[in-house]
Amino acid sequence: MPKPMVTKKAISGGFATKKKTILLLTMVAPGAIWLLLLRYLPMFGIVIAFKDYKIYTKDPSLINNIIHSKGVGLKNFEFIFTTSDSWKMIRNTIGYNALWILLGLIVSVAFAIMLSEITNKFVAKLHQTLMFFPYFLSWVVASYFVLAFLDPTRGLLVHLQESWGMDVTNWYNDNKPWPVILTMANLWKNVGYSTILYLAAITGIDTSQYEAASIDGASKWQQIIYVTIPHLKPMIIILFIMNVGKIFNADFGLFWSVPMNSGPLFPTTQVIDTYVYRALMATNNVGMSTAAGLIQNIVGFICLMGANSIVRRVDEESSLF
Repeated sequence: MPKPMVTKKAISGGFATKKKTILLLTMVAPGAIWLLLLRYLPMFGIVIAFKDYKIYTKDPSLINNIIHSKGVGLKNFEFIFTTSDSWKMIRNTIGYNALWILLGLIVSVAFAIMLSEITNKFVAKLHQTLMFFPYFLSWVVASYFVLAFLDPTRGLLVHLQESWGMDVTNWYNDNKPWPVILTMANLWKNVGYSTILYLAAITGIDTSQYEAASIDGASKWQQIIYVTIPHLKPMIIILFIMNVGKIFNADFGLFWSVPMNSGPLFPTTQVIDTYVYRALMATNNVGMSTAAGLIQNIVGFICLMGANSIVRRVDEESSLF
């Protein structure tokens, strides 16, 4: 049989394809290397969760310490579930996250819709900037904003209580108001980020759909219900699934910095992350902190897969994967 003829055009096309592939791989390489070094390579350290990790002075390298540290099985996992504060910290972690997922969704979508209705571009950009700015602040800075209101001697709310003849509240010794305070602080700092995401999705909606709805006699509220919300549904579901995956993790900076590490507030401010950190400082047991992190990630993975499976059964196109 005669061999198929390979034309110069086919050869040049093949080289062009390979060149394009190499260029694309070069662009992806930095992110791939970062993901490998900082996300996958450290996963080998999971073995520390099953060992009584010790640092050996002769050869204090990580690998040598892991090899020579004594295995303890599941002992490092016990303290998370067997201590007297286990129920409180797990309840607080899951409870706050569940509440903030729901409130964050409602408030962010509401703000995004309101911002999309502002016709003046300068005013709209100003509001977006003011809402997004707190997201870039650290919780250490935010904690001093809260302290300016709640300081027992010079706080704004304390002065208002005194001027109105009310009993002065010692905010850092009374744990009852702190679920509300932490919720307000979390929304103030994080709602702007989600609002910008939803606003970007709203700007991508074809305006002709609103015009058609208006011609059919739909009110502004009906346009939001039947046009805006359905277009936001994929974004809402994706963010919801990702947030559910973090339901067993707490924002360490928020729960550590804002309550100023006040002991009387622990019943409402103690979460898994702060408890593990305090245990690590007290016992210097790296294995226990590794075990806690492993449990958090396993539970988060199960929650994420479960939420995605439920969404996929209801609406396959809206699922994350």
